[in-house]
Amino acid sequence: MGDAVRQELVSRQLDEQIVARYPVGQRLRILDVGMGRGVQALRLARAGHAITGLEGDAESLRLAQEALSTEPAGIRERVRMIEGDGRDTGVHFTPGSFDVVLCHGVLMASAEPEGVLAGLARMLAPGGLLSLVVRNADALAMGPGLAGDWERTLAALEPDAAGYTDRRGVPLRADRLEHLTATLAGIAAPLHAWYGVQVFSEWSTTGQDGAPPEPLERLLAAEDRAGRRDPYRRVAALLHLCGVRG
Repeated sequence: MGDAVRQELVSRQLDEQIVARYPVGQRLRILDVGMGRGVQALRLARAGHAITGLEGDAESLRLAQEALSTEPAGIRERVRMIEGDGRDTGVHFTPGSFDVVLCHGVLMASAEPEGVLAGLARMLAPGGLLSLVVRNADALAMGPGLAGDWERTLAALEPDAAGYTDRRGVPLRADRLEHLTATLAGIAAPLHAWYGVQVFSEWSTTGQDGAPPEPLERLLAAEDRAGRRDPYRRVAALLHLCGVRG
């Protein structure tokens, strides 16, 4: 259920930013970098937008193409999928080609996040929206702390802690709000709004060990409210940052 909750929360937040910036009904040019299986790409195509998906993992790209193939022809013609990653934008596209650029979960595996973000910002038209989802480095102690793993908790509380291991055992990076705020300002796409994603559900044990899960709508309502306000959003598992190209 975690992925469904995450996708729904990010969708709501992204739609809120799009509606606030563009006239209703405008067909936007959207680039989804690291689109995975195409959840956001297909959702936005169904809403009438022109989507370009960039994905470096061949299996994820295959699954996204397979999902696209089941859509009506009118939606399929709005979507273009390319094999590549966030470092390849300058190879495939000219600067200013997109109204919206999505970069969801990409920086977690990036060794050069500033370079990737600078390249993505160049793809935006003036006034364009950059939607960025990252792991929250300031909340790395929450999971092990609530699980009672004090060794990992103390390690995550070190001032320079900026990495974690996912459920597959893969080491990944995390980012801090203050650092990304400075980075976005430096690439001429300053932070416009930000949200916490999975304030509660990432850490909760509800639904495990045979306990019944909370109704999804109530969970989403709580997550949606908490993700918009301090202090809750600052301990969310993920951060959703929205920058606007100057």
